[in-house]
Amino acid sequence: MTEQELVREGIDLMLIGMGTVFVFLTVLVIATRLMSRVVALFPEDAALAGPTAESAAESAGVAPATSGVHPDVVAAIAAAIRRHRQRGGRD
Repeated sequence: MTEQELVREGIDLMLIGMGTVFVFLTVLVIATRLMSRVVALFPEDAALAGPTAESAAESAGVAPATSGVHPDVVAAIAAAIRRHRQRGGRD
């Protein structure tokens, strides 16, 4: 192979590679926008949002916080206790 042929082949490979990446990224952007529109069609459901602080505290058998502790903190502690008990109290 001559030097000209090698340069030509290198340029061809570069253009094919760049074209492939460009097409892939274009398809990725289109797919992301399409998924965003599909997700936007469904309204937010409170049942899918996860447990509230009060329900998490109640399910863990913890009394609701009334002394200025944020309900999210109570829910996090209740979830940690519940997970610890599910593991059998090891650790």
